[in-house]
Amino acid sequence: MNNMLAAVYHGPEDLRVETVPQPETGPGEILVRVDAASICGTDLRILHGAHRKFPSGTVRIPGHEVSGTIVQVGPGLQDYSEGQRVFVAPNWGCGHCRQCISGTNNLCAGYGAIGITQDGAFASYLLIPAPAVTQGNVMSLHPSVDPAQAALIEPLACVLRGQETVGIRPGDVVLVMGAGPIGILHLKLAALSGAGSVIVSEPAQDRLERAIQMGANQTVNPEQQDLAEFIKEATGGVGADVILVATPSHQAQESTLQIAAIGGRINFFGGLPKDQPTIRFDSNQVHYKELVVTGTTACSTRDCWRAAQIVNSGLLDLGSLVSKRFPLSLAGEAFMAAEDRKVLKVVIEP
Repeated sequence: MNNMLAAVYHGPEDLRVETVPQPETGPGEILVRVDAASICGTDLRILHGAHRKFPSGTVRIPGHEVSGTIVQVGPGLQDYSEGQRVFVAPNWGCGHCRQCISGTNNLCAGYGAIGITQDGAFASYLLIPAPAVTQGNVMSLHPSVDPAQAALIEPLACVLRGQETVGIRPGDVVLVMGAGPIGILHLKLAALSGAGSVIVSEPAQDRLERAIQMGANQTVNPEQQDLAEFIKEATGGVGADVILVATPSHQAQESTLQIAAIGGRINFFGGLPKDQPTIRFDSNQVHYKELVVTGTTACSTRDCWRAAQIVNSGLLDLGSLVSKRFPLSLAGEAFMAAEDRKVLKVVIEP
């Protein structure tokens, strides 16, 4: 049996880079050499012991935003080949429940996930289980796509899912609340969808400056300016056609109903802390302004497929989101870098 390097979770604040057995490929499975795996907020929650799928005593390799190269194809598979560059959608469903049949396998109660329920991508090699292969989670990449960019297809898919619920139309005024990695992805995808103007609201000045560099038409600091007045002035009193809340903020969610235009569409993309999940909700605003308020979580395999097509096409360059790259041997330092709010995405390249 061959060995490989991996960053292994042994408990809260205990991530160890160590040598572990390399997975063996069985029937219907695919072994991928990891070319790039990016760190997201979920990985940081795992490290801090705050993820329900990592109970006490769990020893597991995290990492679920991944691109790589196929090195072994298990018996029974014919549509994949060694040397093929791929993106791997991390989640798969049971395949037969109401949600899976409807195409929303991200909501399957019996889901599986790379780096969450089984060993993930912070390793030299990643085994893709047969159910994930069968359900289409292994997707081809264009040879020109940077592996680090390809690893960001999964968060892009989550953003795409959120924006599809609000239907950005050419000329819309779009307000993105929050300018972290997800907020920047919302900004870029909204512009690609034809938004007439994208306004970014964010209390951190360095993030506001970065949002302008990333293409925002206007920015506003809601702690220094009255957001409602700013939106009123910026839209000639009309309000924002689309509001994307990409921050876990009660105040941000509550403010959307007032600043939305008549017929406005709102997506609560960022979840609130589980111990404080409620907000004050003026339902008359929804009623009299005929607002649409939506929420989305994670992404389906279909969302990942569509996001992969966008990246493969070259229409959306995600390279500007990659702030730092680390070898796998420095995974601990990579996680420390990912905690810094001044960076966007940190990528491990084994």
